Amino acid sequence: MFKEEELKLLSTSKGIEYLLDTDKPDFKDVLKQLRFERELETLQIEMIKLQTWVAKQGERLLIITEGRDFAGKGPAIRAFVDHLNPRSLRTVALRKPTKLEENQWYFKRYIAEIPEVGEMVFFDRSWYNRAIVEPVNGFCTHSEYKRFMDEVNYFERMLVNDGIRLIKFYFSITKKEQARRIARVKANPLRRWELSPVDLRSQELWDDYTEYKNKMFKKTNKKKNPWTIIDSDDRRDGQLEAIKHVLDIVPYK
Repeated sequence: MFKEEELKLLSTSKGIEYLLDTDKPDFKDVLKQLRFERELETLQIEMIKLQTWVAKQGERLLIITEGRDFAGKGPAIRAFVDHLNPRSLRTVALRKPTKLEENQWYFKRYIAEIPEVGEMVFFDRSWYNRAIVEPVNGFCTHSEYKRFMDEVNYFERMLVNDGIRLIKFYFSITKKEQARRIARVKANPLRRWELSPVDLRSQELWDDYTEYKNKMFKKTNKKKNPWTIIDSDDRRDGQLEAIKHVLDIVPYK
């Protein structure tokens, strides 16, 4: 039996739309989705207030999202920014480096993307590619990897000391959930473009990714620039947790 509040939610236009969307509707999942959307809207209103504060105070906010392939980084960023003012907001997802960039100081192309005064920037993957993805897939040498690990804490300390508010998220999923998401994308012809050769090897290289992930945390989880790990097996819960964390630690009015 459903409670009165649950019946009211299910009988809304959105609830009816979700229930009619499948031959065998999952009432519990529809309720969870409706509650998620209601809570997300409340948090997104707070994100607008936070963005306004960042702009007025001349703050610089940099949010990094890392995690395994299909851990939900992109959807989480969209949950953050859906209703924000694009004039003082950027989302950065850098492509594979060019030949010129390969021969530059590794951090140079990321420095070009850090927030200006009054701006918020979200990185969909970041310089931490060199901590996990590149060494696992042979995209960098061992000496390049070692140099990065020796320099990254100093680099981030410079950003923080210059007044940038740096928040680092790692979206975590289980191997089983990652396999399920990959299979779902493979089965959808409208989404197959999302699968890169690196994505297709993520299950095969799971243990290697785990090894380098643990090394990264051990070296770079510092008091002034810590990692926040988000359990993203349930994407909705993960998105809400991430937004709440930002709202909790940024002292906006």
